[in-house]
Amino acid sequence: MPSLQIIVNHSAGLHARPAAQFVKLANTFPCTITVRKLNSDIPPANAKSPLSVLTLGVNQGDQIEILTEGEQAEEALAALRQLIESNFGENHP
Repeated sequence: MPSLQIIVNHSAGLHARPAAQFVKLANTFPCTITVRKLNSDIPPANAKSPLSVLTLGVNQGDQIEILTEGEQAEEALAALRQLIESNFGENHP
């Protein structure tokens, strides 16, 4: 199962617009995608569910782990990595 650990540097974390972008992108892939906040007791969330992603409470500087399984798993991971590394398309952290 491909996975990625990455730090979310966006000032809003995975809330509001960044969360919406994350979920929208996740939904373009047929594979199962889960995301969890590292160093937290909160259970992993379905990356395709806006409410599930928001309940993780990911803030700026938090590290998350994304796990993908199934068809296009590697492509999904690469696309989500690019979205987070691009700071969700914004120029400022």
